[in-house]
Amino acid sequence: MKIRLDALDVRILNLIQRDTMLAVADIAERVASSKTVVWRRIQKLVDAGVIRERVAILDHHKVGLRIMVFAHVKMSRHNRDALPTFLDAVARLAPVIECHTLMGDVDFLLKIVVPSVEDYEHFVWQKLSQIEGVQEISSSISMSQSINTTSLPIRVTATDE
Repeated sequence: MKIRLDALDVRILNLIQRDTMLAVADIAERVASSKTVVWRRIQKLVDAGVIRERVAILDHHKVGLRIMVFAHVKMSRHNRDALPTFLDAVARLAPVIECHTLMGDVDFLLKIVVPSVEDYEHFVWQKLSQIEGVQEISSSISMSQSINTTSLPIRVTATDE
C-alpha cells in the first residue's frame, strides 16, 4: 500500500516524532489546523502503518545498561531455515535491541545493550554463540554516541511501499 504524505502530514509527523505525548489540540494549534482534521490524519497514518508505535525513549545509561555493543554475526550456512531460525532466536534475547540483515561479509548486525563488559562476555558465550549456525561474532563497543535520534528526515514526496 502506497501512501503519499502531504505538507500537513509531514508537519504532524515531525511534531509527533519529537514528542508523542502532545495532545491533538496542541498539534492542531502548531500546524494551524483543526483538532478533527489532525485526529483523522493521525488515524490515517496509524492505519497505513506509517506510525508503527508510540513509545518512550529511555536513556540506557540511566537504567543501568552502560555498555552498547554492535555485533557482526556471520552464519556458517545460508539454507532456507538457517536465517529465520537465527532471527527467531535473537528476537527472544532481551539485550538485543536491533537486528539488521546485511549484504556483504557478515549476515547480521546486532545492537546490544548490557550493564557491563562481563555481562556481554557471558551473553556471547552462553546465548549468542549457542544459536545454531552462528560461525563468527565480531564485536565493537560504542565509546559514545554523537548522534542519537529516532526522527526520520521525512519529506512531502515520501511514499510507503
